[in-house]
Amino acid sequence: MATELKNLNEFSKNLSNNVKGKKVAIVVAEWNEDITKALCDGAKEFLLKSGIWESNIEIIEIPGSFELIYGSNLLAQREDIDGVIALGCVIKGETKHDEYISNAVAQGLSEITIKYNKPVIFGLLTTNNLQQAKDRSGGKHGNKGTEAAYTLLRMLEL
Repeated sequence: MATELKNLNEFSKNLSNNVKGKKVAIVVAEWNEDITKALCDGAKEFLLKSGIWESNIEIIEIPGSFELIYGSNLLAQREDIDGVIALGCVIKGETKHDEYISNAVAQGLSEITIKYNKPVIFGLLTTNNLQQAKDRSGGKHGNKGTEAAYTLLRMLEL
């Protein structure tokens, strides 16, 4: 569903309280740092409110969104990590660069999920402009980081 028709932080299902003891990782891109920091803050806050212990949340920063693939792969292969949230922001520019990055990240994260049989959540904003990114990182459409954290916890319930 298009974000403009839905707030990213309205969830139709409640979470069970079966997440205690789970260890999760957040990989966050430094590029578009104002946006990605807000995404990371939203994800971390939701994880804490949902019962994940702060000591069981590992956050690593990587240079850009393309590097989400490598950072997520490093974390997903670890036996002590139950799931990974990959957060970044790609804003459309004058070239098709955004499409190449977004497609590569989606494909790469999918492959990691299958390879390690654990959830690796796609929390990459792919917007046309900076205002859309702001609207989706804590603005009028909620926070994609929060949505990604919710998605990870739902997948960990399976």
